[in-house]
Amino acid sequence: MRTAKLRFVAFAAAVALFAAVPVFSQGDFNQGQGKAVVTVMSTEKGATPPSVSANQLALKINGKPTNITSWKRLHNDNAPIQLVVMIDDGASSSVATQLPEISQFIKALPSSAQVAVAYMDNGRAQLAGPLSTDHDAVARELRLPNGMPGISGSPYFCLSDLAHHWPSHDSTARRVVVMVTNGIDYYEVRYNPDDPYLQAAIHDALRSKIAVYSIYWGSGNYLSGTEYGASDGQNLLAQLTQATGGYSYWQGMGNPVSFQPYLKDLGRRLDHQYEMGFTVPLRHGPGVHNLKLQAKVASAKVTAPQRVYIGHPAMAGPVGGE
Repeated sequence: MRTAKLRFVAFAAAVALFAAVPVFSQGDFNQGQGKAVVTVMSTEKGATPPSVSANQLALKINGKPTNITSWKRLHNDNAPIQLVVMIDDGASSSVATQLPEISQFIKALPSSAQVAVAYMDNGRAQLAGPLSTDHDAVARELRLPNGMPGISGSPYFCLSDLAHHWPSHDSTARRVVVMVTNGIDYYEVRYNPDDPYLQAAIHDALRSKIAVYSIYWGSGNYLSGTEYGASDGQNLLAQLTQATGGYSYWQGMGNPVSFQPYLKDLGRRLDHQYEMGFTVPLRHGPGVHNLKLQAKVASAKVTAPQRVYIGHPAMAGPVGGE
């Protein structure tokens, strides 16, 4: 009898302890909540992008049709944005001719946009100042790069560093990086689509919900000035921007005459974006998954990240600003 009572007391204590601990159902941990920022442009150059609804889209995650659970236009006050212009400190000093255009772009961003300038220096993203809505002050932080070839080490090291130390804990804002660089990874100079430093940077950017845009600008070293080097860097940058939902800008193998057309196009893209939500089974835990999105509207061209980080809804929260 005494043994039975002791067993009952132990069982009751175990039940009470279990009840005091937050419980997530198996369904919560089998379903992952994903979000992606999608850009909608017109197929006709210069035309106003058409409106697109969720039922006009076809989404696949890892090759399997997936239901879209939310679709929201990001515009004006409901679309906070944090943008970092990151310039390669090893870029050719002739990039000075483009600084006024970068300055004009920063000043033309919505007044609510938080902006910062950073420089790629020895594998780190050296911020010139904090994220700020004082766009005039941020524009004054633009300076000539040091111009020492290879000083950045690898632009992908710098992007990973910025992703790990994003200067804000706000998880509601769109995070955007504009990289001005030749894209060459000096630690993997032969073209390698599986470059481990590029792949690490893609993973870090996705986990921190950063969309990367790039503008190709050569450095003064011998490799950047060759057709092989330019092609190598441009291909790596294209992989990075396509994976994260951004866009790459370049003009042949040389430096562009002006950044103005690129920055104007970038502004239009930021002004025609949507936040897309979806849920998918997570059989192997949180991680990076392949994403494919198509529009059923003939006049619409959608740009979505080719890959996306998906985590458990119960564990959602900011991952940058570490």
